Amino acid sequence: MFGALTEKMHSLVSKFSSEKTITEENVSDAIREVRMALLDADVNFKVASNFVKKVKEKALGEKVIKSVTAGQQFIDLLHSELVELMGGKPEEISLKGKLSILMLCGLQGSGKTSTCAKLGKRFLREKKKVLLAACDLQRPAAIEQLRVMSELSGADFFSIEGEKKPLKVATKALEKAKEENYDLLIVDTAGRLHVDKPLMEELKELKTFLTPDEILFVANANTGQDAVKTAKEFDEAIGISGSVLTMLDGNARAGAALSIVEVTKKPLRFEGIGEKIDDLQPFQPKSMADRILGMGDVINLVRKAKETIDEDESKKMETKLKKASFHYNDYLKMMGMMKKMGSFKGILGMMPGFSMMKDIEVPEEEFKQFESVIYSMTQDEREESVELIHPRRKRIALGSGVPLDVVNRLIKNFKRAKQLFKGMKNLKKSGLKNDLSEMKKKFGSKLWD
Repeated sequence: MFGALTEKMHSLVSKFSSEKTITEENVSDAIREVRMALLDADVNFKVASNFVKKVKEKALGEKVIKSVTAGQQFIDLLHSELVELMGGKPEEISLKGKLSILMLCGLQGSGKTSTCAKLGKRFLREKKKVLLAACDLQRPAAIEQLRVMSELSGADFFSIEGEKKPLKVATKALEKAKEENYDLLIVDTAGRLHVDKPLMEELKELKTFLTPDEILFVANANTGQDAVKTAKEFDEAIGISGSVLTMLDGNARAGAALSIVEVTKKPLRFEGIGEKIDDLQPFQPKSMADRILGMGDVINLVRKAKETIDEDESKKMETKLKKASFHYNDYLKMMGMMKKMGSFKGILGMMPGFSMMKDIEVPEEEFKQFESVIYSMTQDEREESVELIHPRRKRIALGSGVPLDVVNRLIKNFKRAKQLFKGMKNLKKSGLKNDLSEMKKKFGSKLWD
């Protein structure tokens, strides 16, 4: 996610975790690496300096716990300070009263309009009645974009064709929301290419009239420290209640994620992780710290699994995976679960130890072919009661309508997956100490051939 920063931090974790003692020398070396990594990632200079100062003071003042190495303790401290820097605990929006109002603001290109629709979808899942109001009358096609995305989200949409004054649209939208008993009104507002007086006056006018419960500043994470500077300007002008970071699915700069809470003193509420309508999740400081240090993203992996996979079925599958006792029928179910949760590459990237594998190759178009191959097997073949010798493989290829090499590739991947889970049974539980380096040596980064 954060490219160079995550690589540098993960390298530091791997190198420092085996240190047996904490000394001023090795802590100073580690702190120097952390500081340079943060500054290279466009983190605010003052924020970076204060952060490394705190880490160093605490590290040198710590008493080493006997059950862990000094290096592990330092990495744990670094992780804890990253969590605190980003707000400590997650602070989600809690809707209160009969009608809640959210107003979104930010510059053009920040993902403001799509975030409105994604928020709408999120609160619809909580059984709220949601109305999206198109008050961005500056950007061409903004109204149509919100209309289309509201249909995708399932939320209701409101606009006034030909209207030039956002306040009039907001007035009518609020009337509709009250008359028709909506739980939530989400207001999209205009942005500019830069902060200017007309933009702020327009937002102040809307704020005075709507008295929103939340004013969320939407920032493009790729703009790094510039997003933090802009957030501060918006906060000083209209008083934001929190921020949303968008476009964190790419190789974003870390400046915004690591600086925005400290600079604005307002929480990060949500993060956008893709272009799909469901690609918005609550911001979790611990999850973000895990990702920055290359430890995967277990929090959101579990959340995603809970939202998409039947609980009883997942428990059965978990038992089989732990014992590495699954067969081709289970493998078929696993592929189905993966498809529900998103891309296989994305899910694998959330698993501790695999997030730093740059060249994970997952040709997802082969999923359908693999499904066809398994469906063409006999029950004995699926349950591994018989050996899949060459004549059987040829028959399966003919029956599924795929080349023989696809059948061979599925069998190879299946055996590799089994080996992987058998190996994972023997790994130590400490995520800070063990970065699965032994598994990487054994299987390499190409888990899918």
